[in-house]
Amino acid sequence: MSSSPSTPQEFAEQALSSALSLHDARPFLEKALAYGVQHGVLGADKIAAINADAPKGIVQIARYFGSEFLRPELEKARDRMVNLISLYLLDTTEGDLHKAAVSLRDHSFLSRSKGGSDMLKRLIALPESSNFGMAGYADAETPLLAMWSLRSHADYRAELARRTQIAQAISAAQWLAEQYDLDTDELEAAGADAEAVIRTGLLMQVLAPKAMELGEWPHATAFEKRITEQRKKKLTVSAPLRLPGGVPPDLRDAMLAQCATVLADLPKLLDATAPLRTLLRATGAFRARYFLLDDPLAEVDDYHRSLDDLEQGGDEPPQPASKIWIKTTGGNDDEHSLLTLFLCLAAGAPKKTLLTEKTAASLVRKIRKAGLQPALASDFIRGHAPGAYHQDYLALWAGFVQEAEKTLTSDMDYQMHDALALLRRECHVAG
Repeated sequence: MSSSPSTPQEFAEQALSSALSLHDARPFLEKALAYGVQHGVLGADKIAAINADAPKGIVQIARYFGSEFLRPELEKARDRMVNLISLYLLDTTEGDLHKAAVSLRDHSFLSRSKGGSDMLKRLIALPESSNFGMAGYADAETPLLAMWSLRSHADYRAELARRTQIAQAISAAQWLAEQYDLDTDELEAAGADAEAVIRTGLLMQVLAPKAMELGEWPHATAFEKRITEQRKKKLTVSAPLRLPGGVPPDLRDAMLAQCATVLADLPKLLDATAPLRTLLRATGAFRARYFLLDDPLAEVDDYHRSLDDLEQGGDEPPQPASKIWIKTTGGNDDEHSLLTLFLCLAAGAPKKTLLTEKTAASLVRKIRKAGLQPALASDFIRGHAPGAYHQDYLALWAGFVQEAEKTLTSDMDYQMHDALALLRRECHVAG
């Protein structure tokens, strides 16, 4: 009976011997070793050197990720080392067994393991998310290295392609932002997505080409004005979109990748019949695809300027909110709460700015039984909402009805899954 290993080194030697034995469905390292022996690329001296070096590597890996004194850690370290070397050989030889065997012959066994580790470290160093707000919050390197050291080469290549694309998008977004005197700190503070920054930069090339020269990245109020101006001019756009001048060649692909989305959105923006405030509302799908600066002072200035215009024109100042509006809304004037109220009014249900799951389901059933009367909500807005916001609220409501009425009244959604999902997304529904 053979004695059991008494030291980590002895166990590692036995574990490696077992790992390197030929069998079906072998890791690429084992295939390369077998090929090298069978075709005379790896001689007895080299195999002896590998058998001497590999146990040291297993112990080092076990120590790095946990403990070299625990059998499960040593077994996992063996798997990690075999996989790290396989990753490196696959990537550097493109799966050519002869080249892999030559690589093992001409270099130390541990250098191939380090090569695999370095590959993964470079992968982990690439950004995992294109959201600037996630910068600096990546997981620690060691846990990620532990995970990736056991993943396949196909997984590695797919993740490398994904992260490389993200890194290019971030670089392109940073370059665009710099042209508008917008620094990375501002993008991080706002939690901007790189793709959204790129799309906005491309959009501004169409709507306001000179804005880049002036260093004016748009905030919501200025952006709305730009679009309104272009609607009046009846601007039309055709493919392809023009990229900003001076784009570095290595960033062009990242920008071109966003052109299709911008081209699809432009007709909606430039359609004078589409409610602009609805399209640009903060929680809408369009705004999620673009990055606009938050500038509360600009919005306040815009509001006061509109009041000044009314006074200079001799018109009456806008009416204040009625007592009924104040009581009904309870100060909840966010879009979700208002849409909840408007929907209740249109359905002839009790006026609420918050629904439970149960009352939301009851509301849908009521709508499907008695129908929806959007004019009831529109009349309520005109009669009771603050006058300065009439057009905004009417546009918000009209956009919602246009998008949601078919789903809310559909008799094909038997379990109301689609309708309730819509209410949770657009209205104020408590869980």
